[in-house]
Amino acid sequence: MTKLVVVSAGLSVPSSTRLLGDRLAAATAAHTGAEVRVIEVRDLAVEIAHNLTSGFPGPALAAALDAVTEADGLIVVTPVFSASYSGLFKSFFDVLGARDQDALAGKPVLIAATGGTARHSLVLDHALRPLFAYLRAVVVPTGVYAASEDWGAEGLPERVERAAGELAALLPTAAGRPEAALPPEAAGRPGAAERPAPPAARRAEPDGFTVVPFEEQLAALRG
Repeated sequence: MTKLVVVSAGLSVPSSTRLLGDRLAAATAAHTGAEVRVIEVRDLAVEIAHNLTSGFPGPALAAALDAVTEADGLIVVTPVFSASYSGLFKSFFDVLGARDQDALAGKPVLIAATGGTARHSLVLDHALRPLFAYLRAVVVPTGVYAASEDWGAEGLPERVERAAGELAALLPTAAGRPEAALPPEAAGRPGAAERPAPPAARRAEPDGFTVVPFEEQLAALRG
């Protein structure tokens, strides 16, 4: 089964950061049927601090790092502090990178953030996207930012659905590869993608010349 992990760095209970992560996970799972696991970074704060000073993770932190490493895709959500991600959020991924530099290489990641005002929405492209690009993750095009006034307003559900669809398209299917990676005529029909395309037809131009397709010319050279 496809494994989807949500990393939520919300500090309060209840948390709008966790709520946004849950909505994104539910929308993605609706597309893929993925198994969802949520990691609350708040609960790992002490073990993260110990790991940064000792280099050894505690059992809960080690399990969370393993879950992220083994996941097929990630949803990462942070509250905004001083126009950037939270320090605890960054520390979690610092620990992950120190443990395994390739942990996120090629892994699909959906980035999201919450804040008190829409003016902080640039955190997605100015902080989160560069961080996960550095970690060599594949960041989906649509990031989701939710300000206080966005909850219950128009626009947020549509952004959630669009971002979830983009992440779902990158997650492996039962066949072990993203369905979206297949051309439309091959989707659901094994072997169709390998069928050669029919040769292009010759066409006559108004001046009397006949245009010979390049593929036909190559075939003639191969003899």
